[in-house]
Amino acid sequence: MTSPATRFPLAFRLLHWLMAICILAMLFIGVGMVSTVSEMRTWLIDLHKPLGILILCLAAIRLCIRLAYPAPALPADLPIPQRMAAHLSHLLLYVLMFALPIIGWAMLSAGGYPVQLFGTFVLPPIAPIDGPLFTFLRQAHTVLAMTLFAIILAHLGAALFHAWVRRDGVWQAMTLGHGQRRLPTSSTGYAP
Repeated sequence: MTSPATRFPLAFRLLHWLMAICILAMLFIGVGMVSTVSEMRTWLIDLHKPLGILILCLAAIRLCIRLAYPAPALPADLPIPQRMAAHLSHLLLYVLMFALPIIGWAMLSAGGYPVQLFGTFVLPPIAPIDGPLFTFLRQAHTVLAMTLFAIILAHLGAALFHAWVRRDGVWQAMTLGHGQRRLPTSSTGYAP
């Protein structure tokens, strides 16, 4: 009998960090492109579209890997509310990794804008040209992007809590370092 995994597979960990970089870049690019009227706006929009489609593709690959390999178990002593929050936040992250690019694509389609990736390669529209639909999708895209940013901050806060306070191996399950170590705790329950 094999022991349960204490870390995610290397491919999943690499994909996690690649996506983290892409998603954070995408959020800041999005803020930049709606905050400026300079010539940078067109460049940012042209970068935002293919990056969104890349994130959508990476999310699909990530979901396939995640379904093929179960996640390492959370620490047995993790309180139930924290365990539930971890599962809910991960579910929301997956939903948003798919929803934001699809809604952005549909929004551009509804506005009659092409989703041009590279050169002359243009994705087909996935929504009819419709002004009110464009407005609704644009607002939804904005709200969901802000929601994603808030969830990422919570996710980062929880990861750092596990790394620095609990020191329970959860951080190491997703990092690229070697092995998993649980630091010894004193009789008061705090790591030295």
